[in-house]
Amino acid sequence: MKIRLMENFRAVFYAPYYAIHVLGFYANEGIDVELVSSDTPGDAISHLANDTIDLTWGGPMRVMTAHDRDDRSPLVCLGEVVSRDPFFLIGNSEGFKLSDLARLRFATVSEVPTPWMCLQHDLRDAGIDPATIPRIHDRTMRDNYAALREKRLDVIQAFEPFASQAEMDGSGDILYAASSRGPTVYTSFISTRAKVAARRDEFIAVTRALAKMQSWLYAHSGKELAEVVTSFFFDVPQELLVRSLQRYLDAGLWARDPAMSRPGFERLGSSFLSGGALKRSPVFENCVALDE
Repeated sequence: MKIRLMENFRAVFYAPYYAIHVLGFYANEGIDVELVSSDTPGDAISHLANDTIDLTWGGPMRVMTAHDRDDRSPLVCLGEVVSRDPFFLIGNSEGFKLSDLARLRFATVSEVPTPWMCLQHDLRDAGIDPATIPRIHDRTMRDNYAALREKRLDVIQAFEPFASQAEMDGSGDILYAASSRGPTVYTSFISTRAKVAARRDEFIAVTRALAKMQSWLYAHSGKELAEVVTSFFFDVPQELLVRSLQRYLDAGLWARDPAMSRPGFERLGSSFLSGGALKRSPVFENCVALDE
């Protein structure tokens, strides 16, 4: 059984996906998973449509927005992996509160929409109008990190390893961990309902492999996980990778079983709705493959 799986983009918080391969959990289930790289974040969705891949991973928000545009969208999510928000606010501000962003030089993530959609909803929950927060929104995380180091910015939004790197080189502290918000389904597998039905046995095997990975994950340390996935992150120093992965483990970032969290799904949907990226609340049953 062969599954063509396209990665979304290379990121530390996707480490469990790479560990499934390295530890042989797919092979143990009798499936041959070919890992294919995408050109840009979200690019895999078009490959699902033209049948060049069977499965990808990414934000359920892509499924939500597809259903928002078209009730007949074939896209579905299955197998929750990243169950909390992996982004941070990093910088220099004593006694930081979210309301302080109104007076600080602040840059948000430009590469993907979900970090800002979730943060703007956090601001609303704190009684802050996101429109009152001046922000730089068109630079890469790498560029923003350089600006933080050079003190041209006070606060940046970024994921690991930038957070741990800032602590290690003295560029800034973690001011806010979005994972502290609670369940927010951030990443799952994505396919089409027709593929899930037609290749039911293979997809069940993928889910079983994921469940075994999740059991392994919380029985091991960040150091052990780093040793498993280090070949995928050759440009991240080992000490930094270990520190980043341990932080995510300690935060409970990754799901402990493959079942999609309804509260986490609804939190993500409400963030995109309040941010104006959706016209209506996404329907769990329409977007999630319930029989995976």
